[in-house]
Parts: sequence; C-alpha cells; structure tokens
Amino acid sequence: MYIVKLKRNEEKKLLNGFPWVYANEVSSISGKDIQGSVCKVVSFDERFIGIGFINHASKIIVRLLSNKEEEIDYNYFYNKIKESNDYRLSLGYKDNYRAVFSESDFLPGLIVDKYGDYLSIQVLSLGMEIRKQMIIDILVDIFKPKGIYERSDVSVREKEGLKQFKGLVYGSIDEEIIICENDLKLIVDLENGQKTGYFLDQKENRDNIKYYCKDKTVLDCFCNVGGFSLNASKNGASHVTALDISERAIEMVNRNAELNGLTNIETIRCDVFEKLREYKKNGDKFDVIVLDPPAFIKSSSTIKEGYNGYLDINTLGLKLINKGGYLITCSCSQHLTLQLFTKLIEESVNHSKVKAKLIEIKFQARDHASLINLNESLYLKVAVIKVL
Repeated sequence: MYIVKLKRNEEKKLLNGFPWVYANEVSSISGKDIQGSVCKVVSFDERFIGIGFINHASKIIVRLLSNKEEEIDYNYFYNKIKESNDYRLSLGYKDNYRAVFSESDFLPGLIVDKYGDYLSIQVLSLGMEIRKQMIIDILVDIFKPKGIYERSDVSVREKEGLKQFKGLVYGSIDEEIIICENDLKLIVDLENGQKTGYFLDQKENRDNIKYYCKDKTVLDCFCNVGGFSLNASKNGASHVTALDISERAIEMVNRNAELNGLTNIETIRCDVFEKLREYKKNGDKFDVIVLDPPAFIKSSSTIKEGYNGYLDINTLGLKLINKGGYLITCSCSQHLTLQLFTKLIEESVNHSKVKAKLIEIKFQARDHASLINLNESLYLKVAVIKVL
C-alpha cells in the first residue's frame, strides 16, 4: 500500500471534509502498489487522516474514500451505493433521479443516474475505472436494471489518464426511453442526450416555475428538450416560446409537447443571443423569461470572460420583461461561485436600469446534494428575480 505523507498543516481541510489531496500538498510517498489502488494518507507528524484512490497521473493525487481505517472491498462499495440510493428513495424519488453523486456520496468519480428501468453511469476516476466491473455487478444486484449505459465521454477523464468512453455495459437499452418528471412524459436518449441523457439536476426548479407562469407569456432560452417549457405550459402559461440553436433539441421539444398534449408551445431554432437582441430591437416583451445557458465558465482561467457572458445575457433578459414579470436565471458553472452569482444579479439589474427584487435562490435538485467544504459540488445556481 502507498502511504502519502502530507506537508505540514495540509491535513486541516481534509479533516473538515474536503475530499481531495493535490500533488503539491504531498511531502513524500512511501510503499508500493498499482495506480488506482487504495492508499493511506497521513499528516506530516504521521497521524492517520484517511484512505483513498491514488493516481500519480492526476493533479488530484488522492481522492479520499473514508476518514476511517476500513477495508475497501466489495461490501464497502455495495453498502455505499445502497446507502446513497436509499437516501434518494427516502426523499420520494422513484422513476428518475441521481442515485450516486461522486464525492458527495463518498464514491469519488462515480455517477449513477436512474431513468425508469435503465441506468446511465459515468466513471471519472482511475480508482473507479479499475473496479468498474465490480461496480456494474453491484448496480445490477441493487437496481435490477434492464440495461446500463456508460456515458464517460467527458474530457475530465483525460485528467485521470483515461480515454473517453461511451457504450452499453450491461443488458440492452431502447434507442429512446420515456420517463415521468413532474407528471410530464419525457423522451430521453441515453446514448446521445446531454450529460447522462438528460439534465436531472433541474427537475425541482422546472417544477418551481408553476408559481410564476399562470396566464403569462413565457420565453424559454436554451430550452434543450423543453423541460421548463413543458412545465410552464402544463401549469397554465398562456403561451410559451422555446429557443435553442440545436435542431435536435427543437425536434425533441415538439415531440415532448405532442406526447403530453400541449399545444401552446412555439419552437424557434436560432442563436439565442441574436434572437434576444432582435426581440429588444422590435420592442417584444415577455412576462417570464428563463435563461438556462450552457456553462460559460469552463475553468478558473475563463472566469472573467464567462462572467461577462452571463452579465450580457442577464442584462438583456431583464430589459425584455414586462413590469411585474420574472426572470428565472441559471448558471451551471461551478467556477461561478454563489458570491459571484449574487454579484452578477446585482450588476445585471443595475446595467438593465430596471428596479427589481430577488424572490429566491435555488440550487441543484435534492438528489444532487453538494458536499459541504467541496464548493465544486455546488455548481448549479438558480435565481428568480421580479421586475417591479
């Protein structure tokens, strides 16, 4: 077993719950094992701190599993996965939800999403990769799925020295499956859909639009497959306009609307930024605008550029809202911290020259609960702003 000895005082944040050891925080490494094996982490004065996966190829050299000296075997992973799923079941999740959320469930580098009778997984760390078949066997035992599809086609794997991968790893899957979200039927494509097939993390925020949309005109920007649009239509919006640059996304909105018998959703394939400027030029306004763009900030080096992108689109959005209307604005950029997000709201209101009040700030759904002391896991922020 490798023994990773930290530099002086580097153990404090780990004892407070931070789950990563960076290579530049290590004083020395002794012992020998394979990469991805379980190692022991000790403080500079040799006190036991925790155990975790080691990977010399990554800047995060250790991903902690536990602060206890315990056996990391089949039973450990079985119990952790079952405990994670039982928590979601206790919250009332049934048909579709995130069953395992990586470090937040003390299973670093493993994401498991449930879509009806199927599972979609991401394996993002070397430690999980070399145990993948064992993890799949456990998932089959606990969930009894018809099929498991792996969506490890993300660049973060390359930081672990792993190639991207996408493919069926158990059973079989239908080309498209239908899930139920907020009493709406939705078509999900596990192979080609966003993330693991669909943005499950916005489920409760999509439902939350019901408090703001009745008898209102709604503009859903970056609509993807229509989650906000469908929820607005179902909950009494007078008319919904859904915008996205993706032809596939627009097609899916139309199919999902038809599947649910919703007839007041208009779809437009366009560059959303350009369309919003066109609306402003023409004097068009809406009662409710949803801004749910892709992450504008991909890394810490692009914070300024991405922040300005968010500022631009939120300022423009606020100018297009009728008095008394609402802006529902979202950011899925983990580097846009809560502090920066609230600053962004204030600056957007000031730049738009409207008077407004903040109704609420929400985060990712409860099945995506973030780990306190790991700010990276609190990535999604959603604000509801009322224009006075």
